[in-house]
Amino acid sequence: MLKPQCRIGIDVGGTFTDFVLVNSATGETTFFKEPSVPSDPSASVERGIVKVIEKAGVSRDDVELVIHGTTIGLNAIIQRRGARVALVVPRGFRDILEIARSRMPNSYDMNAEKEEVLVPRDLVFEVGACVAATGEILSRPDAAELDALAKRLRASGVAAAAVTLLHAYLYPELEQDIVDGLSARVPEVLVTASAGIWPETREYERTLVALLNSYVHPLMTSYFTLLQQRLARLGLTMPVYITSSNGGTLSIDTARDRPIDTVLSGPASGVVAAQVIASQAGVDRIITFDMGGTSSDIAVTRNGDPEYTTRTHVGDFPLVLPVVNVSAIGAGGGSIIWVDEHGVLKVGPGSAGADPGPVCYGRGGASPCVTDCYVAIGLIDPDRFLEGRMKLDRRAALDALASVGAKVGITGENAGVRTAEAALRVATAVMGTELRKSLAQRGEDPRTFALMPFGGAGPTHANMLAAEVGLSSMIVPGAPGTFCAMGATLADIKRDYLRSLRHRILDPAATAELLNRTLADLMHTGSAWIAGEGQNLGEPVFAVTADLHYEGEAFDINVEAPTRNGAIDVAALCEAFHRQHERQYGFRDMDSPIEVVTLRLRVMANLPRVPTGTKVGAIEAEASEHRQIWHEGSYVAAAVYDRRKLARGQKVSGPIVLEQEDTTTWILPGWDIEVRDNGTVLAQLAG
Repeated sequence: MLKPQCRIGIDVGGTFTDFVLVNSATGETTFFKEPSVPSDPSASVERGIVKVIEKAGVSRDDVELVIHGTTIGLNAIIQRRGARVALVVPRGFRDILEIARSRMPNSYDMNAEKEEVLVPRDLVFEVGACVAATGEILSRPDAAELDALAKRLRASGVAAAAVTLLHAYLYPELEQDIVDGLSARVPEVLVTASAGIWPETREYERTLVALLNSYVHPLMTSYFTLLQQRLARLGLTMPVYITSSNGGTLSIDTARDRPIDTVLSGPASGVVAAQVIASQAGVDRIITFDMGGTSSDIAVTRNGDPEYTTRTHVGDFPLVLPVVNVSAIGAGGGSIIWVDEHGVLKVGPGSAGADPGPVCYGRGGASPCVTDCYVAIGLIDPDRFLEGRMKLDRRAALDALASVGAKVGITGENAGVRTAEAALRVATAVMGTELRKSLAQRGEDPRTFALMPFGGAGPTHANMLAAEVGLSSMIVPGAPGTFCAMGATLADIKRDYLRSLRHRILDPAATAELLNRTLADLMHTGSAWIAGEGQNLGEPVFAVTADLHYEGEAFDINVEAPTRNGAIDVAALCEAFHRQHERQYGFRDMDSPIEVVTLRLRVMANLPRVPTGTKVGAIEAEASEHRQIWHEGSYVAAAVYDRRKLARGQKVSGPIVLEQEDTTTWILPGWDIEVRDNGTVLAQLAG
């Protein structure tokens, strides 16, 4: 019997669910898009996975692995659709969520309202448990108190609860004892220990991580169970992995236990794929531009490594987990075009989603969207969208756009088309402003980067954004519309561990002993986890970093922890911190003690590699037609190519429209393209 040879990547988005099937035996890659079902995302997965297998011409038995990215947890947090949860805190700390960091949303608006807390105060329960900073247990709840607390949890009707105690990041035993006691008494409630999820200092942020995990835990557990049932019903019994926010992937069992690790997995997967494609193209500085149905996101990759952060936000809430640093910069294809009360044309943030979707979809949508603009100006052929599987209504899009345009004085001939161009200019200007600001905060010049667009709308809009910002080159992947699903097939097993120490470096030898003892514990835990994640994994690889600051500073700097003979070199670690502090703040302070706040370990294991290229034509392709595209106030004749037929090394000058199943690429006049060996298209400003 032949060994299974195919891997399927899945990315569930708000408008479409994307599929990529990679056949390792033949090197062929098959792409497919299925409309999402927001009420039951597993339904679109079930339908689409059958279709991509059939399209690839393989059997279900040939599938060895499914790697699935999802935004279900993220959307539940943003839309406040998670479970009813409770919080258990030490006596006297019931207001931890209300106090938070004692900051208003807007320091200059005295009427600004604070964001609604995740758990109302009547679901925050106090317990007589206290651990001193030295580890001494000052109070412990007895059986009667746990019985009473369990009774209150049951009566409250919560589906999950989080337990957080002071200093649990250093001394987690009492916190875990309370979790075990409550789980035994109310097994129907999923109880989480904050230190078990993320043992980092700063109790408010640690509490939020545990709460967010509890908030999406029942929903994600239900989804993963339903997903496995649907796949089993199809006869697909291969292992299922879930992509994670740090650009890696986890077994479905780990994801079920720690769903918080998956909330930002979709955007991270696209950056993983971009990193691989950029490396193949010999480009070491890229800005990824992921434009989907709801929003547009960017990330920065330098020297083949994506930028990570341990400080981000999910909706209203700070998240301190390590994630690929993805920043939202603007609208998506489904973003609604409207006019505000001052008569100003706006794009987003409201979205038509998948149902009803843009007006041109013909599903009852009445508000024009960015996708309607692409159709109106001629970029998208209404008869060839998704290779003709979905017909679009250009007339309906034009009428809806003209109706909006009339509110800002755009009337007469070509009103719908002119409104579409105006809306695209607005969207591009907002994106350009946010992109410049985001890079300026990093101390980077956008002109030193190449833009890599993906997502269903990324390649359609990318050249407009590049021209707005002043970029002179773009790299368009072979299948950008399903790029996050491609990234899922390339992700390695990866998980982060940490231990907060709050240790002041006074005696380097004592510091070295503490750091290396802690590191050994973390590596032991990480190795044990890797061993349970599946078969055919490579040897684990470890990356060690540390958060440090000068004594008295409120913020930390993360630096790589240099090692010598397998042990952390404290002197080299301090010098690395001095250098990075000098780079970021312009000085180093040799008189202040350095504190090691947190030691971090990333454990990784490689899944077997799969091909990443796409097919190119054997001979140079001719344009299938010349289409009229509305550009800068008039129509221009753009050559239209079937992208799959472009030959390796073929060069064409804009204006060009490249059509393929998963997206459309628009190349402006004055830009040239060249097809690379792996099917990517390099676009450059002429001259």
